Amino acid sequence: MTDLELALSRTWAEINLDDLAVNMRILRKTLTPSAKFLAVVKANAYGHGMIRCAKKLQECGVDWLAVATVPEGVELRKNGITLPVLCLGQADPGLASLMADYRITQAVGDSSNAKALSDYAQSAGKVISIHIKVDTGMSRTGFWWPSDPDSKDLTAREIFGVCNMPGLYAEGMFTHFAAADGDSDFTRLQLSRLLEARDYLREMGREFELVHAAASVGVLDYPAAHLDMGRFGLVLYGYASTETGNEESKLGLHPVMTVKSRITAVRTLPAGTTISYGRTYTLRRDSVIAVIPAGYADGVHRVLSNNYGVKIHGAACPVLGRVCMDMMMADVTALPSVKAGDVAVLLDGELAPIAAKNAGTIIHEIVCSPSARVPRVYIDGGKMSV
Repeated sequence: MTDLELALSRTWAEINLDDLAVNMRILRKTLTPSAKFLAVVKANAYGHGMIRCAKKLQECGVDWLAVATVPEGVELRKNGITLPVLCLGQADPGLASLMADYRITQAVGDSSNAKALSDYAQSAGKVISIHIKVDTGMSRTGFWWPSDPDSKDLTAREIFGVCNMPGLYAEGMFTHFAAADGDSDFTRLQLSRLLEARDYLREMGREFELVHAAASVGVLDYPAAHLDMGRFGLVLYGYASTETGNEESKLGLHPVMTVKSRITAVRTLPAGTTISYGRTYTLRRDSVIAVIPAGYADGVHRVLSNNYGVKIHGAACPVLGRVCMDMMMADVTALPSVKAGDVAVLLDGELAPIAAKNAGTIIHEIVCSPSARVPRVYIDGGKMSV
């Protein structure tokens, strides 16, 4: 049995890199021509497989990649990625040697963190590139941009001091929108705060090569926020909205991931039979049940028990009973030709928004859910491989 045959024997995620390339080209057209294109590949490329996606994106001509952790950036470098890499999460200064050795640009949001990076860089005779993070309203990390003029001046001076620390190269400044998909007034306020911070630093004589603010929805809905670079996350993987997917989008994006599973058994059970743990579902009629070898250990949320449907032979089939760790059951009574070995689609572009809604979450979490034991099978140039 080949590695591909083994991957397709139980449950797998098909990642269509050709569609990823299409999405990149579509999104490039939405961006101000002078702005750079940053592709976010953190969290294993939102569950899609960081290395293969990063290689495809590098091949397609993106300008930057972004990760959440320094080890993610190191993994990219060890796998031949040469593009500039920005680590969006503020990292432990103990990782400074990796930042320098692997050319990982680091987000910095406070003076003490910057000082620790500077101390290392000086002692090692190296330079660490940084992007200054300005907290304009997300309230996570970053230099908080205040409202009164005196405090603004103090914060600007603090940032200026960081930019001039030896061993650090302050290449960029950025912020992160808190509600780009729901609060336009606050989003515009955040943008104005970032631009104000930029202008304060400019008056002090500090210019940044890259000032950036907008990510995914922010890029699509706020052209004024494109600035020097747009950051593309979930939208790059095929979803224009974090909750409704592409329901109202005219972009023509292609969801990149499809999760499939091979039915292991088809059973005929009488009315009155209870299904799965806790006996939470009772058959109302004589029924045919497909047993699907995927469960919450594979990334199927247990909250979708009795609250979701998979696709078999193109038809919607309700999930019955509780989703188990390794299995789930679906009603295929209306599909008499279903047999063991047939494929059930557990997640695709249509199902992801439904799964997010029924699970009370967002599409980000759904596509990140397939676990490590679910092999990623890649389609590139129309050919399938692991």
